[in-house]
Amino acid sequence: MRYGARNAINATVKSVKKGDVMSLIKFEVSTPAEMASVITTESVGHLKLKKGDQVQLVVKAIHVLPVKE
Repeated sequence: MRYGARNAINATVKSVKKGDVMSLIKFEVSTPAEMASVITTESVGHLKLKKGDQVQLVVKAIHVLPVKE
């Protein structure tokens, strides 16, 4: 996958809190200590995110986008 963001951080999914439309995913990273992302619940299902998954966090403007390959 190609994306325009230049900041990428490796992370582990710490928790997934699903809502009807949006979901909150918390990530464990070494620096900074923790980050979070709010994405659509549809995207959580598409990425099949679950606790313990290894992901790369792509940071662009105010968004933290989890990328799972």
